[in-house]
Amino acid sequence: MERRVKLAVLGGNRGQAFNAALGLLREEVELTCICDLSGETIASWQARFPGIRGYADYADMLETGDCDAVFIATPIAQHAGQAIAALRAGKHVLCEVYAADTIDEAWALVEAVEQSGLVYMLAENYCYLRANMAVLNMVQSGVFGDITFAEGAYVHDCRRLRLDERGALTWRGEQLRRFRGNSYPTHSLGPIARWLGVNRTDRLVRSATFVSRTGSLLHYIADRYGADHPALQPGFWAHGDTVTTVVETASGALATLRFDGDSARPHNMAGYSLQGTKGAYLSGRYEGEDGLVWLEGIGQTDEYGQAAEWDRLSALYDRFEHPAWRRYKEQAQRTGHGGGDFFVLRDFVAAIREGTPPPIDVYDAAAWSAVVPVSAESVRRGGAPVEIPDFTRGRWRG
Repeated sequence: MERRVKLAVLGGNRGQAFNAALGLLREEVELTCICDLSGETIASWQARFPGIRGYADYADMLETGDCDAVFIATPIAQHAGQAIAALRAGKHVLCEVYAADTIDEAWALVEAVEQSGLVYMLAENYCYLRANMAVLNMVQSGVFGDITFAEGAYVHDCRRLRLDERGALTWRGEQLRRFRGNSYPTHSLGPIARWLGVNRTDRLVRSATFVSRTGSLLHYIADRYGADHPALQPGFWAHGDTVTTVVETASGALATLRFDGDSARPHNMAGYSLQGTKGAYLSGRYEGEDGLVWLEGIGQTDEYGQAAEWDRLSALYDRFEHPAWRRYKEQAQRTGHGGGDFFVLRDFVAAIREGTPPPIDVYDAAAWSAVVPVSAESVRRGGAPVEIPDFTRGRWRG
């Protein structure tokens, strides 16, 4: 495709986070449509982007809107159905995380992409954090050796998003009330799945999940809305404060995932580690703290030849900076989620224009999202491991 990709945004509130990236990529992508239930939201988009068409009805936009692709930025439960509808209408899809609520939805999404031949990409921006991309480059360079273990943690206090000003549940609150399991795994899993080569040289085989009791959320509700709020009644919340999931791959590697959206603590975007036969990585524990790396042949050793002291990840950027960050650092740092929003949109548009597979494709989207229903089944079984489908149908073996 030589011309610009014509893009429609579905869901104006979250979608506006990509405004900076849209501006930086205006030579490659043209915003043509905005679809939202709120007329006020549509009007605000049209004020920023004169000439774009506004829609309140998604089906109408798919039928009459002048767009090649749809960016889906709506509540999670709507993602799979809206993505499939777009694909059937001949539109490429960039979808916010996660992709599907059930295994059946994940399979339906895979089949829709395969039947359409269109580009589908999951907008998992944490895969594109500078440190995560540098570690990916190091993994692909072989300096960590064979990977045996990884962990990811997404700990972000979102209690204010569970209820509105009046104390009524939002869609995020409804999700926690009905669901007991790992309800938001891809910020943790996405980067480490790429490090582990999932769906390329390895695959997710099974996982087990455990859920803590609800504590911090109850404290917040009582403090803000009063001790008589119905959300304080025993059994009201299915989801606990912290969820831990253990995932096993076909090669025998392990990954642990922590999701905590309700504990009282400052947000930290990076919570990762990696262990290989020749080295290890530990991310910073809080915003601004440097990651740590030890690599055989580079790091310091003791008198026995074993690892002695960590090196700072930033000190290794000259050697191991990912090529994408080396090229686009200035532009990426002007966008949200640590530059991830720039790379997500850039790679999606590039896949359409160049006719190449997106780096986070439908098989990744399905496998990473499958952790959600699989985790719920594991919790129902008392923490027993549950199988994860192979959405590539064996193609990961090469």
